Amino acid sequence: MTSSRFHEITSRYAQLKIAVVGDFCLDRYFEIDPALGETSIETGLPVHNIVNVRCQPGGAGTIVNNLSALGLGAIYPLGIAGTDGEGFELRKALTSRLHVSLEYFHTSPDRNTFTYTKPLICSPGEAPRELSRLDFKNWKPTPEALQRTIADSLLQIAPLVDAIILLDQVDIPDTGVITPLVLEAVATIAAGRPDLLILADSRRSLRGFPEVGFKMNNAELGRFLNQQIPANLEQTLEAVQQLTVSHRKPVFVSLAGEGIVGWGSEGGVHHHPALPLRGEIDVVGAGDSVMANLAAALAGGATTEEALCLAVIASSIVIHQLGTTGTASTEEMFIRGGTASLVD
Repeated sequence: MTSSRFHEITSRYAQLKIAVVGDFCLDRYFEIDPALGETSIETGLPVHNIVNVRCQPGGAGTIVNNLSALGLGAIYPLGIAGTDGEGFELRKALTSRLHVSLEYFHTSPDRNTFTYTKPLICSPGEAPRELSRLDFKNWKPTPEALQRTIADSLLQIAPLVDAIILLDQVDIPDTGVITPLVLEAVATIAAGRPDLLILADSRRSLRGFPEVGFKMNNAELGRFLNQQIPANLEQTLEAVQQLTVSHRKPVFVSLAGEGIVGWGSEGGVHHHPALPLRGEIDVVGAGDSVMANLAAALAGGATTEEALCLAVIASSIVIHQLGTTGTASTEEMFIRGGTASLVD
């Protein structure tokens, strides 16, 4: 990709509007100074003294973070937070991101705010070390009235945006935002606006999703096709081609250290290798950075091959940000792409 083409695509981001629909959570980091460790007089157990608390949007919010870092014109989170303190912190964190509107983001007393609490041991000169995580989740189905509210909001927002991203983050079906009622609304939108870019990702399975673009990893691809995980790049390319032909929409598969594979509207399977590692890495959030960059690039007029290139550059930046779920700006991407001879 040439420098002029990079700037041509990314210069369109300021005019783009993208909706992010799915399971938003609060990423809450507790930074612990091990030098201040104590022992509880009452229990004899170790005491971890927290010296700083960081809160940022997680789950679908990680995609919002990345879109905001790219400088999009408008970002519409569509999800649910509880009326608890975690919900307050999540909304506060979302509004701190540039060009994010919470007009379609809902608060409900019937839901706990999905929260990942991450204690980090922070020692000078060392990468943060995460201890056992503490989570808040919802274990019962999302109330039908709330499902309908989300579905109605999605139908309202669809005419306003250039792309829609769907992220199903929950482990138990129907306990989050992406429920059958919401998928019915997605199917209605996809049928009414066949040219609208809609990309979906699910940590459980994309089975049951309507005809929209899919983003998944290699293991998820194997499960979707009811076959063994593709053992090598050639098998992955064949599986992506098979799925794209039957699904009739773009399919993207991230392959960790082997890069990303995708089949787009212009036809053909494309593979972009990963960039070399530059030190210690943290892969948390890498898939979300890929999703955000694929959506922004494609909505900005990039070809499939160009979108894969931009997603690879962004993920290379994100995985080298330790102790946080990172992002990549277009400026950082241009510098990284230049050092890797992808932007010249």
